[in-house]
Amino acid sequence: MSDRAVVIKSQQEIELMRHAGRVNAKALQAVRELIRPGVITAELDKAAEEVILSSGGIPAFKNYPGAYPYPATLTVSVNEELVHGIPGQRKLRNGDIVSIDCGTILDGFVADSAFSMGVGEISPEAERLLRITEEALYIGISKMYANNRVGDVSAVIQEHVEGSGYHVPREYTGHGVGRKMHEGPLVPNFGVKNRGLLFRPGITVALEPMVLVGTHRTRVLSDQWTVVSSDGSLTAHFEHSVAVTDGEPIILTAFD
Repeated sequence: MSDRAVVIKSQQEIELMRHAGRVNAKALQAVRELIRPGVITAELDKAAEEVILSSGGIPAFKNYPGAYPYPATLTVSVNEELVHGIPGQRKLRNGDIVSIDCGTILDGFVADSAFSMGVGEISPEAERLLRITEEALYIGISKMYANNRVGDVSAVIQEHVEGSGYHVPREYTGHGVGRKMHEGPLVPNFGVKNRGLLFRPGITVALEPMVLVGTHRTRVLSDQWTVVSSDGSLTAHFEHSVAVTDGEPIILTAFD
């Protein structure tokens, strides 16, 4: 993964990515409105795919290469499932945490973003986990300025998460995004300030804090996609695609 090229985007290309990001945000909003106890995760997947296709986009995750081509538009990860959960006939239950990740290709560019939320009434611990994880995303984005380094972003995410008593995985990271789903640079959720690649205007990154309650260790289930906490503890995941500019970072996947 370390040999993925960093691709500098023009202002026009960043605007095209913003168009893709709006469609992705719209798909995620449609999913958010459906989440409730009793909903089947395949229904969430169908809703997102309909939004993407009706907007002229292509689901970026569907058929993505791996142990076998990824079979869905969304990843839907519940409770101890950190990322890459495959939607199907599972029903969400009151008290669950569900993490929804979605990618859209539009005009040749990829948008990638994710959110986690509670299903029905959730525990105070689950509410805190969601808050800390979402805060980590925006704290990381706040460091995505030209002439800062990847380590500046990674370090503040790690400090916020671990300072709150939680953990970040070592195997799964944020990443560059553009014409490809995965470009350089890798942006881990742990790191050292003043280290790593120097951010330049035109770098675009899918920044995605992933947080686990009990351990940083993970394992992959027998479906060869779903990643879970190794101790079965709760997890959460938030993500935005973000552009580094001459000024403020631009969140490309914000919902207008």
